[in-house]
Amino acid sequence: MTILPHYNEFKGRHWETGTVRNYFAYRGVRAPHTGEPYTEALLMGVSGGAVMGYFTFAYEGHDPQCRLLTRNTFAPLETMLTRLGVAQHLQHTANPDKGRTNLLDTLASGVPAIVWADYFSLPYSYNVTPYENNFWAMFPTLVYGHDEAADTVWIAGRADVPLTATPAELHAARARVKQDKFRLLTLDPPNPDKLVSAVQAGIWDCIKLFTEAPPKGSKNNFGLQAYQFWAEQLVKPKARLSWARTFPAGRAMYGALTEIYDAIHFFNGFPSAERDLYADFLDEASVILKRPAIRSAAEHFHLAARAWDDLSHALLPEHIPPFQQARELLHRRAHLADTQGNAATADIRAIQAQFKTLKTQMETEFPLTEAEVVTFRENLADQVLHVHDVEKSAVTVLRDAMA
Repeated sequence: MTILPHYNEFKGRHWETGTVRNYFAYRGVRAPHTGEPYTEALLMGVSGGAVMGYFTFAYEGHDPQCRLLTRNTFAPLETMLTRLGVAQHLQHTANPDKGRTNLLDTLASGVPAIVWADYFSLPYSYNVTPYENNFWAMFPTLVYGHDEAADTVWIAGRADVPLTATPAELHAARARVKQDKFRLLTLDPPNPDKLVSAVQAGIWDCIKLFTEAPPKGSKNNFGLQAYQFWAEQLVKPKARLSWARTFPAGRAMYGALTEIYDAIHFFNGFPSAERDLYADFLDEASVILKRPAIRSAAEHFHLAARAWDDLSHALLPEHIPPFQQARELLHRRAHLADTQGNAATADIRAIQAQFKTLKTQMETEFPLTEAEVVTFRENLADQVLHVHDVEKSAVTVLRDAMA
């Protein structure tokens, strides 16, 4: 058996920034400006910070999907570590035995192991059946214990408590995707001399992703333009990607509304589209960069968080019973996962089954008339544009503070 002594770092929430936060905290790494562990807010800001991304997908044989991005997803882990001057020690092999040996040797040396594992293959996943619909998501995962005799691996993930899997389950999850198969990463501490430049670069990433063309993809999918594009799709039924076409009243619309609500509050581990988290980063940045004006931008991003909360209420309003039920199920699922981990698996799977039942009911029992659907989408568009206006002000204030 190999389990790291006195491991008790479970505050990290996001797969990338949370994993690195837990790793550094366990190893006693301290931030130079506080003398405390690096916060996840700081790591998120350095990795590229807050963003807006809007995407819709429609594949034959599957429900259409709507996805929102609330943080930078352009190589954020590599960006964060490089900017902070972190030396990375990567072991990568296609050989299963070597992959297992690398993991055991790393733990035996007293260091947590960051491995890449398919979230949907792990027993505490929200997914009811591994590989359902052929989904996969290879995320950095922190392993701090491995015991063959007990048939248990200990993981610090998106929960306040230890998560567990069997060695066989972790092995299968690590082998799920060829390019990430049996990758293992350990890290040196950040270079404190890099902190100022890392924070500056992270802030400018955020500003540019809101106001300029993205590194990849359409400008309609990112930043301030994405809000306007989304609002247009809600109110222009003849548009190619309109909600009237892609998410018509019924199962499709219900699914999209719940997916967006989940993205705003739960998918990345922080509520309110992570705007409060980003504001916390800006408060730290004002100290690190010695620019008090950045605190005003932080206040604006707190206002943006409240605008996102208003938008989420418009997505699943209380006065429409099946919408209220979906919201309650999403919050209950997240609470169970955060506080109970594996112990909540049966309850979470029951919630997933309820979602499936509700979606099916929406095919014939959708609670809005055709006219009410039009009004609902118009109200949603107004809320989207309100978030746009608040965040435009926040980004303007931030850019002025950095000028």
